[in-house]
Amino acid sequence: MLLRVSSYLYRRPRLVLSLLLGPPLIYMLVIYLGSLFNLLVYSFYSLESFTGLIVKEFTLSTYAQIFEPANRDIFVRTAAMATTVTIADALIAFPLAYYIARFASPRLKTWLIIAVTIPLWSSYLVRVYAWKLILAQEGILMWFIRLIRLDGVVDWLLRFESIGGSSLALSPIGMFIVFAYIWLPYMIIPIQTALERVPNSLLEASSDLGARPFQTFRNVILPMAFPGVVAGSIFTFSLTLGDYIVPLALGNSKFFIGMAVYSYQGTAGNVPLAAAMTMGPVFIMIVYLLLARRLGAFDAL
Repeated sequence: MLLRVSSYLYRRPRLVLSLLLGPPLIYMLVIYLGSLFNLLVYSFYSLESFTGLIVKEFTLSTYAQIFEPANRDIFVRTAAMATTVTIADALIAFPLAYYIARFASPRLKTWLIIAVTIPLWSSYLVRVYAWKLILAQEGILMWFIRLIRLDGVVDWLLRFESIGGSSLALSPIGMFIVFAYIWLPYMIIPIQTALERVPNSLLEASSDLGARPFQTFRNVILPMAFPGVVAGSIFTFSLTLGDYIVPLALGNSKFFIGMAVYSYQGTAGNVPLAAAMTMGPVFIMIVYLLLARRLGAFDAL
């Protein structure tokens, strides 16, 4: 029986391909894209202010609420955090990725890649709450800052309304530190992959033509590695944009998009507004991915 089935499938490769790709494609279309389409539909509904019931009639009034000052500030605050984290991760990741790709021996490269990816082996929540303890007033980071007598600088930074808070563990500064740490591996690996694809012959040709090391880096290495930076930024930017665990654990009373969606859908019961808020990051990422594709970022993934 098994022999007959295997012979039947061997003579029909398209059927085998359909059987292999069918279930994941159905899941993708029905569960993933179907849920996004359902959110899109609900974003054009509205909430009746008196009864609190959803009015299933097409309207743009829910999207108009996004441009109200409170909701607009949420988008600006979240996008600013995502942009800042992405830039910081790129600046931190590039030197390490460059060393791994160009200078590390095969044995050391293996250990460095393991060191970069080891944090991904642990629970996301464990890492977030571990950082909450590290950043607390009684945590090891503040102990070290007091030891080198820089606690006055930290207190001065925490007084700023836009980035401050009662402590590092309850402030945008602390959120920035945790975001940058958590998403850093997603920036290092694409950059390292892009740098390893730079042919040594190009570097030798640049040197033979009289270019200095900095000129070679600026004119040869950086342009060829830039798609890797953009590829890494897809992860860091999108993951920061949609995250709500870190703002919930380390943030203050200022909402981010994920927290706002959770609040509107859960506490307030305003599903249309929550759906409209969700469509914001989706639209931002569609535009971002189209730009990344034009910059060749997908070749570095």
